[in-house]
Amino acid sequence: MSREDNISAQEALGAAVNAHDLDGIASHFAEDVIDHDPAPDQGGGRAGIRDFWSAMLTGFPDAAIEPATLVADDENVVVAYTFTGTHDGEFQGLEPTGRRIEVRGVQIGRFEDGVIAERWGSSDELGIMKQLGAA
Repeated sequence: MSREDNISAQEALGAAVNAHDLDGIASHFAEDVIDHDPAPDQGGGRAGIRDFWSAMLTGFPDAAIEPATLVADDENVVVAYTFTGTHDGEFQGLEPTGRRIEVRGVQIGRFEDGVIAERWGSSDELGIMKQLGAA
């Protein structure tokens, strides 16, 4: 796939997140995707990605991702983003606080055949917990 195709796939992934479309999110990852930076208790592969987003959307039902910068070559797409949401559902054992969070993150996706085959990422997990009053 071309650089432009991978950028389009990354943008479609962001749109699926913002639409809270779990199947759409999962469809942008290879079945056996390797996530080098999984969340706590996240399983492997596409199912693990889907479960991660299910937990995020349960904890933050109004979750949204806003890309700030995107850099790509023929195989990789790097996106720096801001994640926002209101903690209106259970998240990592924390009962809803009603608090609004805003954190930054970066994801690197290595694409094969239009889907992410490998993922590296970093989100401000400590920032989330501090904003929720848990750290």
